[in-house]
Amino acid sequence: MNERTTEFNLNLIELPKLNRVESPSGRTYVTPEGNSYPSVTTVLGKTLDKSGLDAWRKRIGEKEADKQSKYAANRGTIVHDLCEDLILNRDVNLKGLMPIPLAMYRQFEKILRQNVDNVRGSELFLYSDKLKVAGATDLIADWNGVTSVIDFKTSGKHKKREWIDSYFLQCALYSYMMWERTGVICKNLVVIIGVEMVSEPQVFIENMKDWIPRAMELCKTFHQK
Repeated sequence: MNERTTEFNLNLIELPKLNRVESPSGRTYVTPEGNSYPSVTTVLGKTLDKSGLDAWRKRIGEKEADKQSKYAANRGTIVHDLCEDLILNRDVNLKGLMPIPLAMYRQFEKILRQNVDNVRGSELFLYSDKLKVAGATDLIADWNGVTSVIDFKTSGKHKKREWIDSYFLQCALYSYMMWERTGVICKNLVVIIGVEMVSEPQVFIENMKDWIPRAMELCKTFHQK
């Protein structure tokens, strides 16, 4: 089953794609100038406290943790790809989709249609020469009229607000890179979390200015190691 969508106003900003390199030490991106910068997720993964994740892996065992992590990553990729097609007004192919990712996609579809317009970029490659970091953001668009960095997450259960600082730090770095590369200021950071076995996603909105200083400090810490 294909669904055709033509509802989003596209005002896309063209930026060059970056060459992505995977290695045991983390993901890096090569800029058009030839600079190699670590990904946002690599920087945050090496500078934020991971004791909770480590405790979880120890509690359930490495094999089960790897299994659950792989499942979550695959689920997230499927939903992200469908949302990208939706946002860019392409055919959304739902044929053969399993019930859980289909239900999660429907959560995103509803909330995106209700709140998003003036799409500037989907999977837009960004980098900062000042912070020496790079990445690809899920969505830059207006959220209820405010230009925002919008990030898609999936989860097996509801997240408490105090659990997701890393999500907002990630979005803050995208916001900074977007400004450095294009001059576009993303005032808000919007995190949408699709949750299994519920009908509505979680939506968290924060002001970019509240997160930029800490995000910049983490980049500084990473490069000083």
